[in-house]
Amino acid sequence: MNNQVTTKNTNALNGFSDNEIGDDHLFTGLETPMKKDAFKLTDVEKKAKISILFEEIMDVMGLDLKDDSLKGTPERVAKMYIDEIFSGLNPANKPKVALFDNKYQYNQMLVEKDITFYSNCEHHFVPIIGRAHIAYISSGKVIGLSKLNRIVQYYAKRPQVQERLTNQIAEELKFILGTEDVAVIIDAKHLCVSSRGIKDDTSTTVTAFYGGAFNTSAKIAELQNYLKL
Repeated sequence: MNNQVTTKNTNALNGFSDNEIGDDHLFTGLETPMKKDAFKLTDVEKKAKISILFEEIMDVMGLDLKDDSLKGTPERVAKMYIDEIFSGLNPANKPKVALFDNKYQYNQMLVEKDITFYSNCEHHFVPIIGRAHIAYISSGKVIGLSKLNRIVQYYAKRPQVQERLTNQIAEELKFILGTEDVAVIIDAKHLCVSSRGIKDDTSTTVTAFYGGAFNTSAKIAELQNYLKL
């Protein structure tokens, strides 16, 4: 079995352009694509610039920015982008994690399920709404349960592709916990599918990472029984 999420990118291999690819779901790499000078501007400067640019977008769309309901929207959007829904782009917001000795000698899988998160599709900048399920087997250290939630939220709060999100969470947990015995399953609804394009409001997407001891049929079945999937 392969413990990595894989995605076929036949369009790119065949030399099609981005426009020809359209809505195909692409996974370009583990790291979120960032410019080398991504943090040249401060958060305050970024919000000021986004506000100006978003005001221009609204103006092009024909909206009356003098209206009481709309005139503060550019600033609200800028603040939302930097301080909230895309705050995971800034490494300064990465959660600080402390580990504890496994004094209880608990050597079975620990599972935290139904971690809710909101992310945004990097192709259309519309929400991805989902649940993450995390499991690990201690190698001698344990992590506070709330930190699992915070790690999920950190990587979710950026323009994302679900396959990348799954792997980023898994790789972070492997590094922090010092073990390959990590599993991550994500079940999410993509509004780029349900609110536009095909407009399918019932489908969800499931991705999974099974590492180390979890990369066996027996452990996968045990984990899925925990989750009742």
